[in-house]
Order: sequence, then structure tokens, then C-alpha cells
Amino acid sequence: MKRKLFAALIPGLLILSAPAWAQQGFFVKPLVEQKVTELPPGDLFWHLATFATKDQAQAAAGPLGLVAEYDGKVWLFRLGRAGEGTAGGTRVAEIGPIPRITAQEYLLRVNEAGGPKGSATAAHTHPGSEAFYVLKGELSQKTPHGVARLTAGQSMVGHGTDTPMVVSNSGSDDLREFALFVVDASKPFSSPAQLQ
Repeated sequence: MKRKLFAALIPGLLILSAPAWAQQGFFVKPLVEQKVTELPPGDLFWHLATFATKDQAQAAAGPLGLVAEYDGKVWLFRLGRAGEGTAGGTRVAEIGPIPRITAQEYLLRVNEAGGPKGSATAAHTHPGSEAFYVLKGELSQKTPHGVARLTAGQSMVGHGTDTPMVVSNSGSDDLREFALFVVDASKPFSSPAQLQ
């Protein structure tokens, strides 16, 4: 698979994306991303694991793995098949299957997001699939399909391409979560939307 690596912490990227995301103190920060031109066939799952060192995580990443340091830990976010282990790492979660999309080029991205009690994103969509893993607090995702709630240690797959959503902190403490994406790289990452 051909892949291109991109720096995740581009200050301008966060500034440009903030109006589509942030509302009432909710924040979104890209941790790591890469573009790939193909995905393997079949059902795909996000595998989350932690490693003792960044070198160990990089060695286990493969062509669809993203490595990031967060909150004193080294994380590997790898797209793969159900039940695949991550050699040398400590398994945290397996999330999927994720809704598939078809594109000439795919953007794989992991964002850190959250905020204080009551904070929320503006209504928005993504040109692909999103999955969530909650590190701390309680997350709610409102879509036309209803409201889903997750607490620390829980994960879920979001709805498919262009589903309007609002993500919020519905708990009593601060929220911290990972949002994991497989989207069409040729389209805007996030677009404003209407949600009743």
C-alpha cells in the first residue's frame, strides 16, 4: 500500500478546523494522521493498544497504524481485521466494524477531543466513518438515529458518511476521548450541518 505521512500537529489546521467543531468550550486536537490509497477488503476494525516505547509501537504499526504519545503513554491506533492482536502491546480496545467508504485516497486520523461539563461541538458531518473511545468522563453523540452515551473505557462506531451529529460532554466531569476516522481525503474533513 502506498502511504504518505503528514504532521498531525499543524497549528493552522487546528485554527482552520475550530469554527466547524468548537462550541461552548469543546475542543478537538488532531493527534496523528496519514493518507493511504487503498484499504484491505472485508470488515475493518480500529485496534487500540499502548506500548512501553515509541519504537516498539512503530515496529508493530504496519501500513495502517498510527502512533502517538498522549498523557504519558505511547498509543498505537491500527486499522485491521477483527481479532488481530498487536504484538508487544497492551490491548485497550477493538472497535468495529466501521462503515466502509470508497475513495481515491483515504485519510486516517485520530483526534483528541473533549471539554468541560455541558460543552458540545457544533452540528457537523464527516465524509466517512468515525469511531469513539472514551478516556475520561461521559460522551454523548446525537444524530438523526438518536443519542448514544459512553463512559470511560467504552467505545462505539459512529454512523456512516455525512451523518449530522453533535458530540457533547454529558457527564459531571471533564471529557477526554479519542475520535478515530477513515474519511475521503479529497473532501473537507468536517462540514457544518443541521440537526433537529
